[in-house]
Amino acid sequence: MAKNTQKEAAASKAALAQNPHAVREPRENNLEMAIGHEVRAYRKKLGITVTDLAAATDMSVGMLSKIENGNISPSLSTLQALSKALGVPLTAFFRRFEEPRTAIFVKAGEGVNIERRGTRAGHQYSLLGHIDNNSSGVTVEPYLITLTTESDVFPTFQHEGMEFLYMLAGEVVYRHADTLYSMQPGDSLFFDADAPHGPEELVKLPARYLSIISYPQKANHE
Repeated sequence: MAKNTQKEAAASKAALAQNPHAVREPRENNLEMAIGHEVRAYRKKLGITVTDLAAATDMSVGMLSKIENGNISPSLSTLQALSKALGVPLTAFFRRFEEPRTAIFVKAGEGVNIERRGTRAGHQYSLLGHIDNNSSGVTVEPYLITLTTESDVFPTFQHEGMEFLYMLAGEVVYRHADTLYSMQPGDSLFFDADAPHGPEELVKLPARYLSIISYPQKANHE
């Protein structure tokens, strides 16, 4: 039992090791500049001169200087030659390029009402944002769910991914697998959504809670 506790503690520590306040190195919004910066950085890391790299790639010193200064856009074959000479993967040259990042802002009351499995039980779903093809590899769906006197219980949701609930108003007894949780404002529940889950008892209505579902982008999700 002690060994399992130590393993769980170690796993938890590893999972929370990311520093949300860490400052990433500056990125470039110009592709040529980003590539040039990486070529120069990898060359200097190897301790070789522009002349040495030019000879290894069968390029002129002038051409290589233009690449490092971001003055020209190198062809794929040129990047392949540089990749081989510097001993780094081709994708390494694009590491500093800053692709556009998307943010979704939703004013109060302007979420998109959509149909989900629980809709037939009178649950109201307001989607608060959705970003496709983001850099994390994870799709996140934030919902504001409202239950009223016309709503019914529905404890049999089951789908891929993880889900986080945060109670805003009212009181609901929520089921996850074989366990019941009495949820009041300020309470939260985080769980594996592959187990049956959903409201088991509507204690105080109207009830409102945030439901944030996350799953791999290419996963089949209900």
